[in-house]
Amino acid sequence: MHGERGKAVQPARRPSGVTRFAALAAVLAAATLAGLLLFRGGDGYTVTARFINAGQLVKGNLVDVGGTKAGVVKDFSITANGQADVVLQIDEKYAPLRGGTRAVIRQGGQASPANRYVQLMLPPEPQAGNRIRDGGRIGIDMTTTNVDLDQFFNIFDRPTRKALQDFYKGGQRQYAGRAEAANRGLRYLSPQLAASSRLFRELRHDPPVLERFLVDSSRFVTALSSRRDDLSALIANLNSTTRGLGSEEAALAEAIQRFPPFLRQANSTYVNLRATLDDLDPLVEASKPVARKLRPYLGELRPLARDAVPTVRNLRAAVRRRGGANDLRELQQTYPELEQVALVERRRNGANRRGAFPELSQALRDSAPIIAHGRPYTVDLFGWFDDFSHTGAGDALGSFSRVQTYVNAFSVQNGLPTSLVPLTDRTALFRRTARLRQVKRCPGGAEEAAADGSNVLSAQEQRDLDCRESDRATGNLP
Repeated sequence: MHGERGKAVQPARRPSGVTRFAALAAVLAAATLAGLLLFRGGDGYTVTARFINAGQLVKGNLVDVGGTKAGVVKDFSITANGQADVVLQIDEKYAPLRGGTRAVIRQGGQASPANRYVQLMLPPEPQAGNRIRDGGRIGIDMTTTNVDLDQFFNIFDRPTRKALQDFYKGGQRQYAGRAEAANRGLRYLSPQLAASSRLFRELRHDPPVLERFLVDSSRFVTALSSRRDDLSALIANLNSTTRGLGSEEAALAEAIQRFPPFLRQANSTYVNLRATLDDLDPLVEASKPVARKLRPYLGELRPLARDAVPTVRNLRAAVRRRGGANDLRELQQTYPELEQVALVERRRNGANRRGAFPELSQALRDSAPIIAHGRPYTVDLFGWFDDFSHTGAGDALGSFSRVQTYVNAFSVQNGLPTSLVPLTDRTALFRRTARLRQVKRCPGGAEEAAADGSNVLSAQEQRDLDCRESDRATGNLP
């Protein structure tokens, strides 16, 4: 071909193989770079979390923070004690992690065992410097391993697992052929749930009232629990009462027939009692302190009433029984004769004689001065009775008696009449004769040595008091 000026035009040159190879290499490099940027995880910040076990983690599993990808599982290894160190590569956005971060191995679903991921739960913003450095660790106390479903079932023994299987099989057989009926029954569940929703909404409407109701119910149940013995007796008595009512069918039917007229009459009575109840309010208020104090008295009165049942039963028999000397009314008929003897004045032996009670009353009044005069001598009289009835005591050596002599300054006369001894000389003679300020005495017969040594004299005391240990005469000499 020739151009406009008669020159030949050269054909277009095709791209060579080198050019095509260079373009392909550039595309591959760009894809590689993009992959590195996507999976590299920021600037390479890593932490190692120690778990009890790796929970079927594999390299490349996601690291999650609040439902957002925050990194990948880079590597893991087994420690010497069988635990797992999992290396987590964290994106730059979340690096560095805060101190106190918890790591949990979770499972995306039950369909596959390979969809594990590590969830990081970040604590509140820590103080300055409380960060996990690059290459740092999350301790085993801050990690939780996922529990697989088969591990949960492995906690049960074989009979329990078999029973659980039978439970689910029984549930399947329960609805087999009845699915349509069960579906129709479930339609009635919605109104019930709606009513329950309204109920709980009303309960939440006034929380203080609900709280007070729960507290009062707790106190009521606690009070019932503390009186469970009395409550048990009440239920037993109520059971007996109900059984007794059931055995009297005819009488019960008649009582039920008469019950409506009784209620009408009772209604009129209650209306008339309203004013009386208002008047009783002050009495009830004043009785509350007394009622609290009556509780222990009534508690002690209960066994008395129980023990009094036979007495009351016998008394009822005495009142109702007829015949000679069996009726309480006949006993009352003897009272007039007793009155004649005890109270009525009669003429006997030519003189008026009062009854026994007036005579006794007069005798007691007349004897009062005599008894009052002898009252100071009561101690001496009973002392004489005691001395007269006891002549001594006995021990292993036989009978013995104790004698004690009392003297005073006027008894010591030195052979002279009392009138011829001056008072000053009597005092001197008494001091030379008597031993003063002697607060201890020699041990007497049948007097064992006390364990505390209170009646054991020392050698010096025995010489001063002219005592001998052998005078005890108890048969247990040292």
